Amino acid sequence: MPVDYAYDGSVAVVHLARPERLNAVDAGLTRDLVAALRRAGDDGARAVVLAGRGRAFCAGHDLKEEPAPETALQTRERLEEIQEVTRLVRRLPAPVIAAVHGYALGAGAEFALCCDVVVAAEDATFGFPEVSVGLSVTGGISKLLPQLVGWARAKELLLLGERVSGSDAAAMGLVARCVPSGEHESTALDLARRMAERPALSLSLAKQVLDAGLDSTVDGAMLREVEHALLTSLSGEGEAPREGFNRG
Repeated sequence: MPVDYAYDGSVAVVHLARPERLNAVDAGLTRDLVAALRRAGDDGARAVVLAGRGRAFCAGHDLKEEPAPETALQTRERLEEIQEVTRLVRRLPAPVIAAVHGYALGAGAEFALCCDVVVAAEDATFGFPEVSVGLSVTGGISKLLPQLVGWARAKELLLLGERVSGSDAAAMGLVARCVPSGEHESTALDLARRMAERPALSLSLAKQVLDAGLDSTVDGAMLREVEHALLTSLSGEGEAPREGFNRG
């Protein structure tokens, strides 16, 4: 199976599992990743970790695999399934934390950066080689990447296809944090468990309000914040006021 799934009753862990191909993307991997994310939602996971087996997170599309003949409709269906990974990550109530080591190139970078939090090992390498091989980015990167690093830097990353180390990715805001090599997955699991301990509704709404803010005006964002504040105040999940926190 190109994707492994495990669930401990709180945190779901999804591994891309084509280590002999550096977890390069083919139709089976994309299909199984979509299925694993849906399963995490069905299981009611409070947080999800996405990682890769072997020496890399995901080296992008498997260019060594001979492509099967496709009609235009079949190509669109294949691309839509890749897009579905980003859609599912955004729709999941639970936060999704990517644990990245080795290569995260092309579709691999897209899978990582659509997640809510990205933990990168120092040996991680991010890049978007699509232009250099005559392809185009997917996974919402045309919107997400400028939000992460700014318009000018995003243009440079896509047009030149230059690779970025884990430490440089953290410095430019491409990922949330960089950790020593080998600690990426344990750090991501620790974050996932800590998030899973938070009140479920507040955690989910915090994720939703930030994601929705990418696509809204400031006025729209403030309206949504009021709606979420009302929901959390009525949920009964909140704690009593602590010292230094005055509800007014």
